[in-house]
Amino acid sequence: MAYEFDFGAIVPHWQLLLDGVVLTTELTVIGAVVGVSLGTLGAWARASRAPVISQIVGIYVELIRNTPFLVQLFFIFFGLPALGMKLSEFQAALLAMIVNLGAYSTEIIRAGILAIPKGQIEAAQSLAMNRVQIFRYVIIRPALKKIWPALSSQIVIVMLGSSVCSQIAAEELTFAANYIQAVNFRAFEVYFVATALYLVMSVLLRWILKIFGNFLFERRSHV
Repeated sequence: MAYEFDFGAIVPHWQLLLDGVVLTTELTVIGAVVGVSLGTLGAWARASRAPVISQIVGIYVELIRNTPFLVQLFFIFFGLPALGMKLSEFQAALLAMIVNLGAYSTEIIRAGILAIPKGQIEAAQSLAMNRVQIFRYVIIRPALKKIWPALSSQIVIVMLGSSVCSQIAAEELTFAANYIQAVNFRAFEVYFVATALYLVMSVLLRWILKIFGNFLFERRSHV
């Protein structure tokens, strides 16, 4: 094998990789918080008795789940300016991730809501609790506990999908790797390091979400 590995060629560009990791983390954290919040509202709307709202949310969910994330990203970054809504690379990437995660988390959370025994809801109704109180105190926490592993996996998937955002020059990790490779032509070394960084980020994110889930559900269940 004639190829000579030279990982030292990446060292001068470590700051670019670090900046890429930071931006990917920012996109993931903000996108996860807002996207899951959007998904929670969407799941509530889908489970409500208002057919018009439920159908509107259903159309949104089906539209996002049946189109590629890259096309959604291009539509937001290149399409919306035609309507006078110009976004920066970071804003477009973040909006695309929020919209995407919101649609998937809507269905994941709705599955958890549908798994709640009707007896618990009827008991809350007998206590004269309104719909908002029932959703907040009786439904959402047990529902999230049931689907937390699936929701955590979806958040990780969205984090990994952020690599596509390099196509609109959002300076996340893949963008940094592409730039470094174009400078030093050490494709194997650069993408090996980028792959290792994504792996570490994925494992850490799953661990953090697991710890957060244990804190959110297990501790409060003993209160």
